[in-house]
Amino acid sequence: MSAPELIRIVSRSSPMALAQVERVRTELAALHPGIATEVVPVTTTGDRWMGDLSQVEGKGAFTKEVDAALLSGAADLAVHCVKDIPADRPLPAGTTFAAFLKRDDVRDALIHPGGLTLDELPAGTRIGTSSVRRRAQLAASHPHLETVPMRGNANRRMEKLHAGEADALLLAVSGLHRIDRPDVITEVLSVETMCPPIGAGVLALQCREDDTATIDAVSGLGDPDTHRETQAERMFLHVLQGHCNSPIAGYARAERGGDLSLRACVFTPDGKTVLNAHEWAGRLDPATLGTSVAVALLRQGARELIDGIPH
Repeated sequence: MSAPELIRIVSRSSPMALAQVERVRTELAALHPGIATEVVPVTTTGDRWMGDLSQVEGKGAFTKEVDAALLSGAADLAVHCVKDIPADRPLPAGTTFAAFLKRDDVRDALIHPGGLTLDELPAGTRIGTSSVRRRAQLAASHPHLETVPMRGNANRRMEKLHAGEADALLLAVSGLHRIDRPDVITEVLSVETMCPPIGAGVLALQCREDDTATIDAVSGLGDPDTHRETQAERMFLHVLQGHCNSPIAGYARAERGGDLSLRACVFTPDGKTVLNAHEWAGRLDPATLGTSVAVALLRQGARELIDGIPH
């Protein structure tokens, strides 16, 4: 089958999303110099809505318009942050993941204009974040700090920080690198301090299932270790059936020898209850590992904890 001459890539119009698309275009040009690409920008419900995400379908708010462009044939390829793709329901019928790019840094970064680390921040410091995962973990580990809700892309949040709406920010390390702003990072938090979201640092390429030419063209961009890690994490989230208000965190890690591990946590929003599980798969199928870790947390009471949170 002949490769496509042109691949139209649908993307949210935020600087971060466009930077992600540029990475895909660059890697695709290196792999298939003969294929041209063009960007089809869309504005999503999540980009327009600055309130609580649970009021507009949660994380699906960032993917619905992108899915529509793909399914209608207006675009051939979508680039997503895996952490923004709901795992409690399947991908839209007729679409599939063609590849998961090599994973970026999964950690969170603290941005503090005065250069203080998280442990040095004085009581009452206001940290800007709308992530329930970050808020719960801060409440558990640093209860003397406050969080203030903050949405918008990374640049917009930094503007709000400098306008005094918060004293510090927590943002993803990978995102700051994508928009060329690693210079603002005061401290990179360890995964022990701040457990990452499911799918952190992973970009997924989504195509129409019947578009075998595009799937074949882009599948070579995929990274096998990232694929295994993402499978384990998404199956974990699927079995747990979390919603966008449930503080769930976790990350899988493929070791050089092929061993795969998954560590995951479920929190109450106030951080007072923390459920932990960590398992090694050996050569186990990644989906089996994800299921096993979810079951371990369900045995500890994760279902009651998640269902007890309004959403």
